[in-house]
Order: sequence, then C-alpha cells, then structure tokens
Amino acid sequence: MASNKKYKDSYYPIREIKSVKEMIDSSAGLFPERTAYLHKPVPGGHYQPVTYRQLKEDIDALGTALLRLGLKGTHIAVIGETRYEWMVADLAVLNGVGVVVPLDRELPEAELRNLCERAHISAIFYSSKLERKLFRALEGIEGIKYRISMDARKSEDGTVSMQELIEAGRKLMLSGNRSYIDAKIDPEVMSILLFTSGTTGLAKGVMLSHRNIVSEVMNMSMYVHVSEDDISLSILPIHHTYEYTCNHMTVLYQGGTMAICEGLKHIVKNMNECHATIMLGVPQVFELMHKRIWTQAEKSGSAEKLRKGLMLARRLERFNIKSMRKLFKDVHKAFGGNMRLFIAGAAAMDPVIIEDFNLMGINMFQGYGLTENSPIVAVHRDRYHDAASVGPAMPNTEIRIVDQDEDGIGEVITRNDSVMLGYYEDPEATAKVLKDGWLYTGDYGYLDDRGFLFITGRKKNVIITRNGKNVFPEEVEYYLNKSDYINEVIVRGEEDAKSGDLVVTAHIVPNFPEIEKAAGGPLEDEALHRFLKKEVDRINDNMSSYKRVKRIVVRKEEFEKTSTRKIKRFGANMGEAETAPAPAEAAGADGLAD
Repeated sequence: MASNKKYKDSYYPIREIKSVKEMIDSSAGLFPERTAYLHKPVPGGHYQPVTYRQLKEDIDALGTALLRLGLKGTHIAVIGETRYEWMVADLAVLNGVGVVVPLDRELPEAELRNLCERAHISAIFYSSKLERKLFRALEGIEGIKYRISMDARKSEDGTVSMQELIEAGRKLMLSGNRSYIDAKIDPEVMSILLFTSGTTGLAKGVMLSHRNIVSEVMNMSMYVHVSEDDISLSILPIHHTYEYTCNHMTVLYQGGTMAICEGLKHIVKNMNECHATIMLGVPQVFELMHKRIWTQAEKSGSAEKLRKGLMLARRLERFNIKSMRKLFKDVHKAFGGNMRLFIAGAAAMDPVIIEDFNLMGINMFQGYGLTENSPIVAVHRDRYHDAASVGPAMPNTEIRIVDQDEDGIGEVITRNDSVMLGYYEDPEATAKVLKDGWLYTGDYGYLDDRGFLFITGRKKNVIITRNGKNVFPEEVEYYLNKSDYINEVIVRGEEDAKSGDLVVTAHIVPNFPEIEKAAGGPLEDEALHRFLKKEVDRINDNMSSYKRVKRIVVRKEEFEKTSTRKIKRFGANMGEAETAPAPAEAAGADGLAD
C-alpha cells in the first residue's frame, strides 16, 4: 500500500549543476566545515572526520600532481576497498585529468589483466591489499606509466606514493599552478569507463559522462532528501554505480556525511559507532538483518510481542499515528538509535520485509536501475512509496513498456539524460540496446495506473514453454527462497528429452542446519533430494500450473556471486551439480501440466 499520497507530486528543491567538478566546488563552498566523510585510517580504530574543504583541497592537489606527470587525457584505473583515498583518486581523475576506470577488487587476475588492457590505462591507483595480485596481472602490459599506491608513504621500486603526490600538488598550487583548478570539463564526453559484472568475454565497458552522473544526482535528490545531520553508512562496493551515484555522489551533493563501513561483518557495529541515519544495501543484507531481528526475538521469548507490535503498528498507520519508534525501541537501539532510511536496490526485494521495516519506524523502499543508466531508472519518493513496486520513473525520465503480452508485461525501455554514451569500442552491442535515444534494459515489467513500475524478470532469463507461456525465474525463486530449507536457488528452463519442451528446473543449495533439525540428523543424497522435492511440491501449490517446478537439482556448494552478492546465473554456476535429480522424479515422469 502506498504511503502519504499527498506527497506524490511533490519534489525537493535542487541546485543546478553541469558537472561533478562543479558539484564538488559548490558543495565545498556551501558546506566547507561540514563532515563529508567519516573513515578509519586505522582498521578497528575510531572514525575520523574529513570536511568538505579538506576533500576539495585533496582532490585539487592530487589532480594538479597528475597533470604534472603528463596524464592529461589518459585513462586511469582505481582499484581497492571502499576508502577515503579511493574517493579522492576517483574524483581527482574525473574532475580535470582524464577518464577514470573503476575496477572490481574481487576480479581474478585473468579478468583484471583483460580489463586493464581493454581500457588502455596509463596509470592505476591501488590498495596495498591488492598489490601482489595486481602486479602479477599487470606483468608485461605496455603503456602503464605509473602504479600509484594508496598506502605507500614514499615512492620507491617503481611505485608512486599517492600521499607524496598530494603533497607535491599542494606545493605546486601554492606556487601559483592553477592548471587543474581551472581545467575545463566537457560534460558530454566519456569521463567514466565502468565495466559491467561478468566473465572476461562478457563484461561490457559502459561509457558515462559528467552529464550522466549529475543528472542522476539531481533527479535522485528531488525524490530523496539528505540533511546536514544525515550520516549514510557505505556498505557496498564503491565501483558499482548504485553505491557510487546514489550514495556517494548524492550525499556529497546534498551536504550530508558518508561513513565508510569496515566490511559486511561490521555493519551493525559501525552503524552504532557513526550514528548512521541512512543505509543503501542489496536485498541480502536487509534480509539478514530482518532475520536476525526475528531470531533474537525467538531466543528472548519476545516473538509474540513483536508480532503483536507489528499488528498494532499496522492499525495505527491507518490513522496516520506515528509511534513506531517507541513500539520498536529495541530494534532501533540495535541499529544505533538513529537509523531512519533504508533503500534497497540491485535485485528484487521481498515486499514483506520492506513493510515490516516501515512498520518498525524505519522508512524503507526500493528502486530499479542498471549501470547503463548511471544507474537509477525508477525509485520511490521518501514520502510516497509502495513495498511491492520499484517506484515511478525518476524525474525527467520516461519509461515505456514495449512488446507487451496479454498481461501488459513487456520490455522496459527508458529515455533520460542518464543513459550511457554507449559500450566502449563495441558499436554492435551499443546498437542492440540504444535505439532512437531509448535504452532497452533487457528487463521485463509493467506499469500500474499510478505510474509505478513492477519488474517481473530479465528478458534473457525468461522461460517460454512450448504453448507460449512466459515463466519468470525470479518470481519462482521468490517463493522458493521463502522456505527455511532452501539457502539459495536458481531457476531456469531445461529441455526435456522426451517432450522437447522447456522444464522449469530449480538448482538448490540446501539450508543444511534447518534440514538436519527437521529430519533429526544428516541425510544421504537420495533422502535429501526426496526431502527437498516434497518441500518444492508444497511451494508449487502457490503458483499457476505452468510455473510449477518440475525438476530439482541439489548442489552442496554456494553459487558464485558478484561483489554485490548477486548470484551469477550463468557460467560456472550451471556446471555439474553434486547430486543429480532422482530419475523417477525427473520431469516427464508425471507429465507436464500447463
């Protein structure tokens, strides 16, 4: 159910900017002594503040030094964990040096080498944690003039110290060098080269401009407000556009503070330490937090009290009575006592979890986007949203549904200033997704009468049965993932040898502790398969006959994932499973009901 309909046509005021450089300069002028970042120079230590004034000074100093090195107009990569030095390096390159190439720190050596070669980089900033892997990956690649360490105090053995570069840049500026400060930005040209996740051969280089980023930031800021008192905890990989644009850039634009999380294991601890008020995350993070709330309630004997509290909050909400923070003070205390906003993205989110957090007094909603759109296409206003939807189109954004079926479901296409310039050195791939100014997302969905977008699945994942029915694996996975006995699952269509039709098949990673608890101990492969088949049959009753899972494949290892914890649907994940389906239970044994 949508909340606060009176806000459906309201927008927060924004200031116009034409480039990221203008954004940083204006924010530093408007909020010079506010804290831009909270970071921990020493792991496990205390958070240290960096003001907007200091941030701009560091960016300008580093940029000046990079120009002195002769790197104007070159491609410069940045790789490492989310940290203050990463932000400074990225912004310094972006705001007057050349093209920044953010790289995923979890890439294996072969993929890292491939992307560095494809991007034609002339320099790379790196964290010392990645030095060995990076240097092995770069061995023999020509054209890389500088390897710049975020940690080295001195330049030596072919490594340049970022710290020394900043100091050198400061001296140059004090002597009157304004080459970087006065650098002109063309907002229309490629300034960011960002590779999509995927194997070496599949990763595409998305070309983004200053206009792409700042239009996204301004549009986001019309829907979601960040105040000077807000502290956003950064938990996602910074090289992803979701974290980069929607958190990092938007917070800096609005004058808030970004606190850098020490890692997924430290979320709650860091939340308490920095007094976070906002957090962007992927569904898996919020699902774990939600599960822990209930687990703790069960252990303490307060689960029934929690259930009654949610029922009461739901009734109070109908009368617009907001007393949720008092009702759920223990939940808020666990999150540091200040958390007010959760935003989910990067994958589909269970609306029940969104509703629960809203009832508990933490405003929560989700959005939808893709790297090729910098990334957000649709997102909710922070005062008007629907748990099941990904929201209406962003301001100044058009969304259409093309090639619709009888239910109004079709491919989502969008047109706005955030659409990428194209894929780097790949005109054929670009032509497939950019047509007459429209970005063809490859996602299926529909729009309701309020203009809210609902995503049903990926075009390339859809299973089309022989009689023309469309089965969206993501929908089937949603139901399967609700089971306590299923840890992870991928659903896909697999051809049946007898009928020649595509069979809805679930590749399942079991939740072994829960199964053993229910079964009274460990199960052998055949018994485990029977147990899960019975559970899947129970879940099938919630779905139309043509969507029912007809075959299951059990695997004992978790699926390979991206750095944002999304399961990779293709490649190694679809290799040989550790236990094959029992012959009598395979599709075709009991026919295919459509």
